Amino acid sequence: MQRWPVLLFLAWVCFLFFAGIGLFMSGFLLTRIELANSSSCSDPLLPPLWEGHSLPPSSCWAPQRFSKAVLVIIDALRFEFARFDPAKASPLPYENKLGFLHHLTTSQPRHARLYRFRADPPTATMQRIKGLTTGSLPTFIDVGSNFATYAIQEDNLLAQLVKNGRRVVFMGDDTWEGLFPKMFFRSYFFPSFNVKDLHTVDDGILQHLYPTVDGGEWDMLIAHFLGVDHCGHKHGPDHPEMAKKLTQMNEMLRSLVDHLGNDTLLLVAGDHGMTETGDHGGDSEKEVNAALFVYSKSPLFDTGPPEEPEAVPQVNLVPTVALLLGVPIPYSNIGEVMAELFSRDGDAVSTALQQLSVYHINAKQVDRFLHSYSLVAQDLPAEQLQHLQELFSSAMEEHTQLLAQLQGATLVPPELESRLGSLIGRFQLYLREARAVCTQSWARFHPLRMVGGCTLIAASCLLCYVASELAAALDSFYRSCLLYPLLWGLVVALLLGLAHVFIQEGLDLLLVSSWAAAASQLGFFWNWWGRHPKRANLTGSQPPLASVGLRQRLRAWLGLAFPMSILLFRCGAMFSDSFVVAEARVAPFLLASLVVLLVGKLHWDGHLTAPEGPKQQPLGFSSYRREIWYLLCLVATLLICVRLSGFFHQCREEIPQCRPSLFLSPLASLRNTRAKNLFYLLCVALLTGLVYAVRSWLRHYGNLNSSDPLVLFVRWGFPLVVLCIACYWAVASSADDSLGKLQELVQVAVVAFPWAVYGLASVGLLLLLCNPMTVLAKDTREPAGSIVTPYLGVPSSEVDFLHVIPQIYKQMQVSQKSRLERGSCRATVAAYGLGSVYSAALVIALTLLGFLLMLLHSERLSLAFLLLFLEAFVLLHIHTHARGLAGDTEPFSVPWYAVISWLLAASQFFYSTGHQPIFPAIHWNAAFVGFHLDHSTNLLPAVLVGANTFASHILFAVGCPLLLLWPFVCEMPSSQKRKPKKEPREELQEVEEHMMEMRLRESPEKFSTALLQLGLKYLFVLGMQLLACVCAAMILRRHLMVWKVFAPKFLFESLGFVVSSICLLLGISLVMRVDCAVSTWFSQLQLR
Repeated sequence: MQRWPVLLFLAWVCFLFFAGIGLFMSGFLLTRIELANSSSCSDPLLPPLWEGHSLPPSSCWAPQRFSKAVLVIIDALRFEFARFDPAKASPLPYENKLGFLHHLTTSQPRHARLYRFRADPPTATMQRIKGLTTGSLPTFIDVGSNFATYAIQEDNLLAQLVKNGRRVVFMGDDTWEGLFPKMFFRSYFFPSFNVKDLHTVDDGILQHLYPTVDGGEWDMLIAHFLGVDHCGHKHGPDHPEMAKKLTQMNEMLRSLVDHLGNDTLLLVAGDHGMTETGDHGGDSEKEVNAALFVYSKSPLFDTGPPEEPEAVPQVNLVPTVALLLGVPIPYSNIGEVMAELFSRDGDAVSTALQQLSVYHINAKQVDRFLHSYSLVAQDLPAEQLQHLQELFSSAMEEHTQLLAQLQGATLVPPELESRLGSLIGRFQLYLREARAVCTQSWARFHPLRMVGGCTLIAASCLLCYVASELAAALDSFYRSCLLYPLLWGLVVALLLGLAHVFIQEGLDLLLVSSWAAAASQLGFFWNWWGRHPKRANLTGSQPPLASVGLRQRLRAWLGLAFPMSILLFRCGAMFSDSFVVAEARVAPFLLASLVVLLVGKLHWDGHLTAPEGPKQQPLGFSSYRREIWYLLCLVATLLICVRLSGFFHQCREEIPQCRPSLFLSPLASLRNTRAKNLFYLLCVALLTGLVYAVRSWLRHYGNLNSSDPLVLFVRWGFPLVVLCIACYWAVASSADDSLGKLQELVQVAVVAFPWAVYGLASVGLLLLLCNPMTVLAKDTREPAGSIVTPYLGVPSSEVDFLHVIPQIYKQMQVSQKSRLERGSCRATVAAYGLGSVYSAALVIALTLLGFLLMLLHSERLSLAFLLLFLEAFVLLHIHTHARGLAGDTEPFSVPWYAVISWLLAASQFFYSTGHQPIFPAIHWNAAFVGFHLDHSTNLLPAVLVGANTFASHILFAVGCPLLLLWPFVCEMPSSQKRKPKKEPREELQEVEEHMMEMRLRESPEKFSTALLQLGLKYLFVLGMQLLACVCAAMILRRHLMVWKVFAPKFLFESLGFVVSSICLLLGISLVMRVDCAVSTWFSQLQLR
């Protein structure tokens, strides 16, 4: 068996896809250009001349109104959490809990006001912090670095405060430490990533908040509370814990106000909202609708609050706070000042003049930024920039005329007030249109890279199809189709590297990799075309279509057309946002349709009817073969599994009538103790049933008879893993109910039991890699020349003596017959489990991976994993029986329908394990299964969350070789049913025919080719789905739903492809490791 060439070829194909994904992503997900410019007090953005006095020494650009400011960020403070409705007699747990805000608003209407604080998507914490400090808009790709923060280089509010000698003190979320290193006068950071921890951050802030406020050694204090956000992630907003956390925030604000001075501005803000399930990251109404509360002990407003709170974009906070504190507005700000905070105690004209002053500064700052940005980037449309320039110029012209009239005192107060209001409106229009243009345009695309990435992926798909058909036809396949293309790619990469050295430019590894991939692809197709210039089709050894009849031609085409039509329909659906949104229902429907069409095709080809005989009835059920009923039972079971899997779906906000599955929430969220116990027992019972089924299957095929370490681990390690998982579920579901010292023990157990599972599963996988043989060899060797029974002592009776002679004769008969039938071989070895040795290793590996993945999900999703294993088992049997009924003459080739149905099942269970291709649906809790505190690096939580998200991709990709192996495993029982009883010599030949998976070793070249073809087909189907997502994202990049639907789908599909391809290589590598062990076993057997 050629092991390394197969793995190298598949790894090379994966590299081609990875290069295409990277190149496309670099052109599709570019961030906007961040300018290095910074605002300063010396900038020529002077206030209007009517001020009549110079600015105070501590002010810059505008008079300082407050000397101190406190910014309290309550993470995920949705507007509904802050609003108080006295009319509600039975409020929900998150309603009417911040009553102190309502008290301040009603008792001091000119001192306090509540706003709707509109966040710009993506609604992840790091992006919102950037928006709240820079006044700009983070782009879509920034969401990927939410837990790998990097320092903000762009001009921001904190940098302006520090530059102007202000002291900034921070306490709370340690995300700020990565964004603003060495920026704080004093800081108290607390770990933020553990979403199960509701109290560490909040309690740490409360410990330092009031002493710091009273100490006075600060000019701006920022406190970032995380308890509300973590409570939403853990329990959802509609939970008693949310009521407790909001009540704690209410009491904190009540105490904080008592410590504030008259010259201090208090801002209470939510960085984003949350969905009904407590998630965030997208752009649904509940995610972007946060709350902002403004308060000062000195009057802020000249009028009372409106009946309905005003909606304010979050970027508006930056210029407002900057001017109120007397520092320059950050250079890249596109927000608009909140004019009502700049009112004066005098008449309406004085207030309007002050508001016009700050609007003038704000407009000049935005115009300066747009001018600087347009010089270095071309992503803002020229016609829209021209329109904005016209708006700004006309407003500035009117502003100049108004100044001249004011100096001449030619305006009476009523007319002056009207003119001021009109001019303020024109500045508002300019600022809002400028922000809208930036919002629409900051999706910088690189068309050449996008087209190049798309072309690489399309060429890789074509290469997979061509190579899968050519692998069996060429004797020198690996040399001509692998070695030469690799040499082409290496030469191109070397030339590009040398060129970069000579021109002394930085080496772009992505571009070099892409050019190398393109060159190697060109080498492959060039070599293929040169060897087969007249090849009319890629059907291998199939006869020309002209030599067969029309019916045979239709059957050949239909065999490829009907699975490919399902695949093409799925790929075409990627271009519709409605289909992408509803894909959780589309994938199961396509899977069921494919299986039903398979049965219909078998019937149309006549494979379901029994051969005609003299006693065969022409019509009726008796005309069908008996095997058809078993196949129909399998299809019915599959349809039931498909239907039941729909009970585990997560909802998207685009489907308002959808309600998330109850099985997605952990058992700890159940308030009914009896229901919690029943679900717990059901989950443990199903987990035990899975272990029993696996062990029964292994025992049935003889793979549990030996005493090797791996077999002993399956016998005793599997139940121990189940016990640890069950104990973890028990303590995790009751962790919130334990008290005192028991709470400490529970916290230890919540960490210890997952680590026990990790350890046991790792031991099992290591044993599997070291010695994957699960075979018991029983030596029945005959002693040379011995035909007499062993001596058992002196015969005790005549009967015993007379029995010896027939025994000797019988032994001579058996010995002679054995020598005649088996040649000179005098020893036989019975190998139990050898016929299923490859599949047994894969089944053990899949079971261990299933344990790990179930541990990373909530308890009740173990039901979904049981359905996953059952459906995979049924699909394998449908595939096997369909091939048996069709009389497939190519056992070493896996048909396309089997590969496509396998991947459709993987997509189906991506949704049936509670996932969606959107960021709010990511299960962040998985990062802390077995970890009580924060992680020191981002790699481990990324692996855990990735394994949780792509669990179905992992299992189906590792189990992909079973599509090739399963028909050989099922050979023996089906043969036994067909052939009842034969003569002894015929029985001997029959036993020799029941080789099962050992048939693969009869033709090692065909075995390696079959694995290569299967891997290429799997990558082809994955690549076609990826290509559809890439084309949809590229073509519809200006579509209204691109960042809501198509871009997240592309990212999840790309990550799923990477995970699936790596796991496919691991699965095929495991089969080859078993083959290597089998070869060693046979060589040792021959030495005996």
